Amino acid sequence: MFIVDSIAEWFGRLGAYFDGMPTSELVWLAIGFLGQGLFFMRFLFQWIYSERARRSVMPEVFWYFSFFGGATLLAYVIYRADPVLIVGQATGLLIYSRNIYWVWRDKLAARRHVAGAEDVPAE
Repeated sequence: MFIVDSIAEWFGRLGAYFDGMPTSELVWLAIGFLGQGLFFMRFLFQWIYSERARRSVMPEVFWYFSFFGGATLLAYVIYRADPVLIVGQATGLLIYSRNIYWVWRDKLAARRHVAGAEDVPAE
């Protein structure tokens, strides 16, 4: 019964944590968890793609989840006023943006190659 009692006690403390919490705090907590969820999805997709390919693969969706997860977490840490995490998330957004740019640039180049340069507008 020790484990059951410990779990019940933990849930009791968790419920007490949320009791009386202002709605705005609950919303920001939800935003933080959403950001963490989006950020986690990048790892999940990368793992699935790599397992299927039997080698390390970085799927395009990895960068989109990185960007949107990072942007959501940046909003959360700005609200929390945590300068360490603000710098970390903001720096990550620059890297994710740059990789998305390269993905789009390569897609445009591939379209130009297939369609012929005259059929696709220049950048």
